[in-house]
Amino acid sequence: MARIAFLGLGVMGYPMAGHLVGAGHDVCVWNRTATKVERWCGTFAGRAGRTADEAVFGAEYVCLCLGDDPDVEEVFDAFEGTLAAGMIVIDHTTASADLARRLSVRAEARGAAFLDAPISGGQVGAETGQLTIMCGGSEAAFEAAVPVMSAYGRNLTRIGDSGSGQLAKSVNQICIAGIVQGLAEGLHFAREAGLDIDRTIEAIRGGAAQSWQMDNRWQTMRDGHYDHGFAVDWMRKDLRIALDTARQTGATLPVAALVDQFYADVQAKGGGRWDTSSLLARLGHGPETE
Repeated sequence: MARIAFLGLGVMGYPMAGHLVGAGHDVCVWNRTATKVERWCGTFAGRAGRTADEAVFGAEYVCLCLGDDPDVEEVFDAFEGTLAAGMIVIDHTTASADLARRLSVRAEARGAAFLDAPISGGQVGAETGQLTIMCGGSEAAFEAAVPVMSAYGRNLTRIGDSGSGQLAKSVNQICIAGIVQGLAEGLHFAREAGLDIDRTIEAIRGGAAQSWQMDNRWQTMRDGHYDHGFAVDWMRKDLRIALDTARQTGATLPVAALVDQFYADVQAKGGGRWDTSSLLARLGHGPETE
């Protein structure tokens, strides 16, 4: 059993912290919205910290699952003075590699370790404990953290040094953006051409066009249902990070940049909280067209 502080009880962090309790760990949670802490403690056999540093005090591991770079830095600032030798900070937020490198240096100055460990698998993956986790940081810290992350992760991979987990997450989001746009255009084409969409997908899903997005999203996209999964607002944040990094490294991402603008169109339609598969909505297949 490990002593774990879990900071951030959003749609991902809430069930992830619950899996830690289910695995037998001693978990103390904190969230900026206190009502979420109260609800979580009423569901799971964990403890609540009134402040971030109170939750972290005495922990062996500190898990973060927050929104963006400013959120991570603000919360890290709040508990940095509580870090002690041997503690491992595991940041599951999708943030920038630059931030991960800076916080790693700050953690090491106090004898602690820092892993940037962004996650993929969406809300369903968090709820079922089947997340994919891409890690950057020392091999020793990664190996020590594997038993903790295994409570909610199925595929855990150390990519390399600090920041590499965040860079790998950008690769993940770049790939997803292109795949979802292709699927949206394919479904749009099928409908406009008068094809039976169910039969068409059945015919092609066993071939080279198959993808996780096709397997898990084609039916909800067909029906114009986008009230689930990973939100457009968060995808645009992730693509912003990827595009910013591309400008720094000289990488060329024309498709990702274009799809980012398509997601801006979805936001303009009021779909910021819709699932990322709502790219189909900007082609006339959204809730407002039914």
